[in-house]
Amino acid sequence: MSTDVVDARRAVDERAEPGTIPVLDHGFVRLDGCMADDLSVVNAARVSFAQRSEELGDRDQGLIRFLMRERHGTPFEHNAFRFHVKVPIFVMREWARHRIGSFNEWSARYSQLDPEFYIPEPEDVRTQVGKPGAYSFDPVAPELARHTREAQAAVYEQAYAAYLDLLEQGVAKEVARNVLPVAIYTQFYWTVNARSLMNFLSLRNAVTAQREIRRYAAACEQLFGERMPITHAAFLANERRAP
Repeated sequence: MSTDVVDARRAVDERAEPGTIPVLDHGFVRLDGCMADDLSVVNAARVSFAQRSEELGDRDQGLIRFLMRERHGTPFEHNAFRFHVKVPIFVMREWARHRIGSFNEWSARYSQLDPEFYIPEPEDVRTQVGKPGAYSFDPVAPELARHTREAQAAVYEQAYAAYLDLLEQGVAKEVARNVLPVAIYTQFYWTVNARSLMNFLSLRNAVTAQREIRRYAAACEQLFGERMPITHAAFLANERRAP
């Protein structure tokens, strides 16, 4: 069986794993591990009075809403989400700008990257209108969308062929990777607490965010809401402002 077939099956299997949310054409978000629930917020706050709740009652839910509304943020830090994310490198670079949480990324210094590149759907090929800080993004004509997708695919194929050629001739992976576009996919683990996650979501699952990273942020928010529904509801009620 060829390496390409094995890689393709692995990509399909990763996106089909239970709890995994497919994003874009080859990417995904999944919750690899979690030490987080709404009760963690309550007990982190109640320890100030040497108190503890064993179950989440109406009074506890009110406390979460109060903490969110009044921006008492530290009780939202005593938990952890560990996400496994597969993204184009240009999305990863936006993600890492937040400098929150812990990151470990697939290293192209030590292993060969797979020939998987992001090609936007025709409706996601867009033109930029306006001035810096006030851009709008409008769809392009179908002919231009097709041309864009074909041009990107051609560049990716050529770049990956050059990458393989350099590797086969003995060039170090850390040098050969220089020919690869930022649309190639990478993977990383991201561990983050709920307070920092809400800060990320407030900025990246927003109308002003780039479309591609917004789709990843929406997937993270779905998983966050499933694990901490009361906290997530309070976040929404607070106009998506992180505490």
